[in-house]
Amino acid sequence: MGATTSSQTERSELHKAIWRIANDLRGSVDGWDFKSYVLGMLFYRFISENLTYYLNEAERSAGNTDFDYLRLSNAEAEFGREETVKEKGFYILPQDLFANVRAKARDNANLNETLSKAFTSIEASAIGAESEDDIKGLFDDLDVNSYKLGPTVAKRNEKLVKLLDAIGDLNFGNGGFTENTIDAFGDAYEYLMGMYASSAGKSGGEYYTPQEVSELLARITVVGKIEVNKVYDPACGSGSLLLKFAKVLPGGVRQGFFGQEINLTTYNLCRINMFLHDVNFEHFDIAHGDTLIDPAHWDNEPFEAIVSNPPYSTKWEGDANPLLINDPRYAPAGVLAPKSKADLAFTMHMLSWLAVNGTAAIVEFPGVLYRGGAEQKIRQYLVDNNFVDTVIQLPPDLFFGTTIATCIIVLKKSKADNKTLFIDASAEFVRQGNKNKLTAEHQQKILDAFTAREDIAHFATLVDNADIAANNYNIAVSSYVEAEDTSVAVDIVELNAEIARIVARQAELRTEIDAIIADLDVGGGSVRLTV
Repeated sequence: MGATTSSQTERSELHKAIWRIANDLRGSVDGWDFKSYVLGMLFYRFISENLTYYLNEAERSAGNTDFDYLRLSNAEAEFGREETVKEKGFYILPQDLFANVRAKARDNANLNETLSKAFTSIEASAIGAESEDDIKGLFDDLDVNSYKLGPTVAKRNEKLVKLLDAIGDLNFGNGGFTENTIDAFGDAYEYLMGMYASSAGKSGGEYYTPQEVSELLARITVVGKIEVNKVYDPACGSGSLLLKFAKVLPGGVRQGFFGQEINLTTYNLCRINMFLHDVNFEHFDIAHGDTLIDPAHWDNEPFEAIVSNPPYSTKWEGDANPLLINDPRYAPAGVLAPKSKADLAFTMHMLSWLAVNGTAAIVEFPGVLYRGGAEQKIRQYLVDNNFVDTVIQLPPDLFFGTTIATCIIVLKKSKADNKTLFIDASAEFVRQGNKNKLTAEHQQKILDAFTAREDIAHFATLVDNADIAANNYNIAVSSYVEAEDTSVAVDIVELNAEIARIVARQAELRTEIDAIIADLDVGGGSVRLTV
């Protein structure tokens, strides 16, 4: 069901207000650095209101109609701590709730310490609980004592008051903390991540995949399904790819969201993103670390749906580490991805952890489709074993921080044929602002071709794997999908006849001009020509 014009307008206004806050408050702080404060404070408000709503609903449904957790004393609130941590994964005492801290903030000379203690208390509430790893460190990047906020405590507190007020004044919907409110928080977070990535260029873009690309990848992996067991992203960034499954699957994800991220700040943002989309702690497992060298989810694989936009041509240990060639994820290909280009190492890792009935959709740097050496040998392994289902050429300039035309490689372990589908979607975009964008219609056109799995002139070609082998395992889309000839057809015979007519007419005119000049010379007159 689509959003009404009114709700779309409200959403647009909310986004404008958030971005205005983000820019007005940051002052001289770099936007990409300041995002931790805006997003962190948004998260603080969300979990405060989420917990308050949860506790109020439970008490009121039990008959205590006047119950309001916000107004309890800390001593009165302690009675519900243990049970609440089991359910929600954390606990916040009333004095530490966003609304109560904000109400006293302007007159609190120790606001920075109050917030610091509140954040420490929230994280401490999960120590020893199942949720400890999911909560630990979530506020690390919201450093209330940082000089980025100001040179003195007073200046820093002044900025914190403005931040609390600005985030607190945002209208996420009327009628209490409902599902729509949760959607608004998550949507606002995604909007901010996209805006920060866009304005930060490469430093931000590598950790964020545009929403329409995220949606396309998720939809590719679940064609014909209404639910999947588990979804996984080995380079999950801020989590936008994983969270798209909640949108595209009517039956949802049964056993949860799994991901790993090497950048600590982005790892924290991903876990925050999960909470802001109301994914409870027991339903996600996001790990920090290097997936290629030290993967965190050996006990959770295989995965029915895998999506990823791993870093392009990043460096890794490769054959400098003698143990990796025996790693069960890489060993089957008989060769490791080059040390300077880890792209196909990520691909092999995902293939290894893909369920027999699963699908992986991976955004790849275009060079992996045709480069020689070790990468060609890995492609040979993938094609000869019939793991490559589809290769999709995307338009250029879709992603933040780069203008290159990337591609999607779709992997499957249980194909019905021994062929590979190639789709040329390089022209499927509209220009919006300073980036190209896939519309819903473009996504659907790609999905329809992916599902139909048959030739479409100048758009899709189904190729026998033997033909790919004969072409040195080159899997670049342009090698198999013939581009449409947009040049104007010319009739050579007619063109030559027209040229002959022009030449004859030119000769006639020259003869006439010569005759006129001869007449003038005979008459002895003089002519002055002006142009």
